[in-house]
Amino acid sequence: MIRKAKLKDSKDILNIVTFWAKKGKVLERSLNYIYENLRNFWVFIEDEEIIGCCALSVVGWESLGEIKSLGIVEKYQGQGIGKKFVNKCIEDARELGLGKVFALTYVPDFFMNLGFKRSDRKDLPHKVWSDCIHCVHFPDCKEVVVILNLK
Repeated sequence: MIRKAKLKDSKDILNIVTFWAKKGKVLERSLNYIYENLRNFWVFIEDEEIIGCCALSVVGWESLGEIKSLGIVEKYQGQGIGKKFVNKCIEDARELGLGKVFALTYVPDFFMNLGFKRSDRKDLPHKVWSDCIHCVHFPDCKEVVVILNLK
């Protein structure tokens, strides 16, 4: 079951994100970042345990949202939970009135199978790069930009 994250979920979210960050799949986040952005996060609960997380962040005044920090506990991979998270973020983005959602990803095929299209980094507003400048891979990032038009 997917639900909005609660304060008590913060450390579980941190553990999932940290696990995938160490594997180079998502950007590392601090506990402080998770607390400050908690309202953007969704969690997936299975048997009262948090087994996945994902966030949707509104990017500036561009009618644009970013899907970020998508991670599923390894033993639950391949069960469609990631797809459910992306669909939940898309639903949320539509309710907010956003025109597009994007992700920076090392697994573009996952998103492309959900209707996203590859895009060029230069098509994104500069606000997007505020997270990137803190990344250990900046400026040599190999992530691919994928965008979904919601209109």
